[in-house]
Amino acid sequence: MTTTALAHHTSTGQDTRKIAFWTFIGSECMLFGTLIATYLSYEGKSVTGPTPQEILNIPVTSVSTFVLLMSSLAMVLALTAVVRGDKLQTRLWLTATVGFGTMFLAFQYYEFNSFVAEGLTISTNLFGSTFFVLTGCHGLHVLIGVIWLTTLLILSWRDQLGPEKAMNVEIAGLYWHFVDVVWIVIFTVVYLIQRGPVA
Repeated sequence: MTTTALAHHTSTGQDTRKIAFWTFIGSECMLFGTLIATYLSYEGKSVTGPTPQEILNIPVTSVSTFVLLMSSLAMVLALTAVVRGDKLQTRLWLTATVGFGTMFLAFQYYEFNSFVAEGLTISTNLFGSTFFVLTGCHGLHVLIGVIWLTTLLILSWRDQLGPEKAMNVEIAGLYWHFVDVVWIVIFTVVYLIQRGPVA
């Protein structure tokens, strides 16, 4: 049976799986939109404990942001390799994507530990609550993505990820790029644009 025969297209000409996943991403946009709006609503209103200006380490987080952006490039190269049936390049770039994602999580783990050591926890103040919920939720999404991509990598090593399965990789790529874009917004809002305490 050919790949065309297996495909399920909608009236838009797109695969039903891709349409369904775009719908899922739309719901995720609402989730993160709500979390970001909540963070902005309470920004600068903490009256006790460390503030963003006192505790955020922008240079370290800039490096982790660069790492996550590089993972998106690796994901694009992995999909390209799958489409052309290049098993070696597929494994190489999927491994790179998983590696970059894992590095980002390691940066976040280091950052969270540093903040706790400096007295900022999820229950310290409004900043701590909104910060840990927002960035922690994003970190959870990155972890899910790393696990997902690891399963694709395992399938590749088992020779079960050829060009006919390119849609599976493309959908995983959509998720990964979405997670990266969300982090760019979070990094900009939380780390780069900081307001002082509200009087």
